[in-house]
Amino acid sequence: MLQLSRARNIADLRLLARARLPRMVFDYIDGGADDEVTLRRNTAAFRDIELVWDTLKDVVNIDTSVTLMGETMRSPFFISPTASSRLFHPRGGESAVARAAKAAGVMYACSTLASISMEELDRVAPGPKWFQVYVWKDRELVAETLARAKAAGFTGIILTVDLPVAGNRERDYANDFTIPPKVTWRTASQALARPGYLYDLMTTPRIGTANFAHLKKLDGGLIDFVNAQFDRGVDWNGAAWMRDTWKGKLAIKGIATASDARRAVELGADAVWVSNHGGRQLDTAPATIDTLPAIADAVRGDAEIVLDSGVRRGTDIVKALALGANAVALGRGYLWGLAAGGEAGVARALTIFDEELRRAMALLGRTSIAALTPDIVFKRS
Repeated sequence: MLQLSRARNIADLRLLARARLPRMVFDYIDGGADDEVTLRRNTAAFRDIELVWDTLKDVVNIDTSVTLMGETMRSPFFISPTASSRLFHPRGGESAVARAAKAAGVMYACSTLASISMEELDRVAPGPKWFQVYVWKDRELVAETLARAKAAGFTGIILTVDLPVAGNRERDYANDFTIPPKVTWRTASQALARPGYLYDLMTTPRIGTANFAHLKKLDGGLIDFVNAQFDRGVDWNGAAWMRDTWKGKLAIKGIATASDARRAVELGADAVWVSNHGGRQLDTAPATIDTLPAIADAVRGDAEIVLDSGVRRGTDIVKALALGANAVALGRGYLWGLAAGGEAGVARALTIFDEELRRAMALLGRTSIAALTPDIVFKRS
């Protein structure tokens, strides 16, 4: 069996995660909405882009550092917020991810639906972090949450705007999957097939929405929380309220058009985050790497630009930066690492991305992130 230390790429980590997790949990990471057209297109679109290089360049010293939302990182990628990380590694979860990110010198963005509290996260991984939020019906709860985030050392927030309702993720229905997991014939048989995971799950605290454990009326799990709190009527006025309430850096995540990107800038966003939620929301949406160039043209110089969805290789990062992104956010890539080996697995994922990025830059003849310009992208006539 493949060992973590022998994992050469993110695909290897995916295989290790599949061997470790019950099918329902693996499919929750791996799957997308409806027919999963966007899920597949996100990765295929990167493969369609080709690169050309400069020859006879001194590439002894390569600098991959960037500054994003006021924070300096060693590499132009960071951890994207994902809900309930303890589900994928019950003993590590968000703590393992945050520690690995800190060791790698990249930012960690914590989901509002994390399975440990923001205060606990700050204890295990002190220092700058970002916190992801939605505009909820209960604005007092949002304001209270933002105040807690500020007190816990979070320096920026990520307002996610592409989830007015949850996407139709049919693998979850087929597997009877919920957060926290409920015991049915399907879930029990899948869990029994992975005894190591089951033991960890049964001997660690219950997985839930830790930041809101004090709200007893929401102790039914993640879906109850989403249904009770997410505001389907939210509009740009709600985003403006968030901008007025939070006095730090703000990214708006879930942008798909140049016009919405301009509105985000006019509202006061520090970063525009190009995302289709990893293909988990609206199916048949275009790949983010395809929508990126127009968005970059619309806001370049007025806001920083983040891209997620479909990033699996260091060359994918190169392509995103060359087409206008300032950084990319990693989701499935690090989650497969987390499931495969906890903190060591996340560290392995980040190392793989860093090594691939540096190798690609050397082969391209480019020694800084600023030098990853559109001329390295080959366009067929």
